[in-house]
Amino acid sequence: MDVSDRAATGSADVADPRRWRTLALLGVAQLMLIVDVTVVAIALPQMQADLGLDRAAVAWVASSYALVFGGLMLLGGKTADILGPRGVVLTGLGVFMAASLLAGLSSTGELLLLARVLQGVGAAALSPAALSVIARTFAGAELAKALGVWSALGGAGAALGVLLGGVLTAGPGWAWVFFINLPVGLVLLIGLLRSVRPLPGSGGRVDVLGAALATFATGAVVYGLVTAGDDGWLGGRTVIAVLVGVVGYALFAWRIRVAAAPLIDRTLLGRGAVLRGLGLIFVATALMISVFFLGSFALQHLHGFTALETGLSFLPVALGTILGSSLAGRVIPRWGVRAVSALGLLIAAAGLAAAAAIFSMTVLIVATSVAGLGIGAAFVAAAGSMFSVVQPHEAGVASGALSTFHEFGAAAGVSAVSSVAAAALLAPSFAAFAPGYWFAAAVAVVACLASWVWKSRPQHMS
Repeated sequence: MDVSDRAATGSADVADPRRWRTLALLGVAQLMLIVDVTVVAIALPQMQADLGLDRAAVAWVASSYALVFGGLMLLGGKTADILGPRGVVLTGLGVFMAASLLAGLSSTGELLLLARVLQGVGAAALSPAALSVIARTFAGAELAKALGVWSALGGAGAALGVLLGGVLTAGPGWAWVFFINLPVGLVLLIGLLRSVRPLPGSGGRVDVLGAALATFATGAVVYGLVTAGDDGWLGGRTVIAVLVGVVGYALFAWRIRVAAAPLIDRTLLGRGAVLRGLGLIFVATALMISVFFLGSFALQHLHGFTALETGLSFLPVALGTILGSSLAGRVIPRWGVRAVSALGLLIAAAGLAAAAAIFSMTVLIVATSVAGLGIGAAFVAAAGSMFSVVQPHEAGVASGALSTFHEFGAAAGVSAVSSVAAAALLAPSFAAFAPGYWFAAAVAVVACLASWVWKSRPQHMS
């Protein structure tokens, strides 16, 4: 079943007149969460100087948010399914705002780290519940357009975070990368209270053991992928963390088979369209993060750009992502997920290959903007594939799974390209950066071919 047939699942029995306003508010909320992944990166040197952080503390401030965000995503999504997504969205936003205030007021590294963890908790509740609201509010061609808007804002968040981090750090100071969330969050909270209609939950209770295993396993894998950037793929911490995560997922697979009310229905993971969606979001996020990671080093080390100038240079990439997402949301109902995902990944591969082959500042920005166009389309195709076979009572946990693989992709992308282009990070040169872009282009080509040849069997749901 394609996205155009989504109305048959009954996700939106009566069109909500507030649905587009709700989408705008939830999209900005997701943008805020994604911005907080990258906005801190620019401010880290000033944080380190002001709070006296050692190297390990700096690394944890940068990665703890993504670690907790990814680890608790399935739990947040399942809670939204059980209780209804509206309350989980509002609670998650409240926790995120309170944690942002604590982060901005932090006077020690320990307090800042605690605040980043709490930000991750709030984000893990807000993000999947918000996507669940969208999946249950829109239907048919409107759902595809809504997913295009959602994906566009999420894809642009990483670039906006780099720009915003540079502006705020150079201006009022690093604390404002967190304080900025308060006025934005307050406006969102008021708007969401008025716009998001109550959606019924499925009832039941959370499988605590399953949630603990999923959180532990996801956290271990994300940690392993994060440390791979420093230790290498065969580094002791990397290998041990990933192995621990694999064992955790094996136990989680056992738990969802034997639990009376499992955290996630194993039949959901057996649907071809769901697996395609998870694979696409993983690859698309890895490619996007790779573009920003490599581009940030190249522009600053080779061209002498400041952090603010680097952020401004990434705006065309963000605009390309927004355009690609918007176009994909419009054509998926006619072309289908398979064609849009393959075409998007092919465009991304062409842009990345051009960046590798003709390495100049102008070509780099133009080529990666083209790549952003294709990556944006892949983001929408991922969500479209997932929600084409997901029933309303599964929307929360499906959103959690999609967001979890988004975090996996981000961590894996940085780890992979930092390993491939390790020479460029130590001794920057045009030639040294090229392997990173060639590698990303090759991944995009392989993913394009896989998406094109994979014809998942139609799923018919009552």
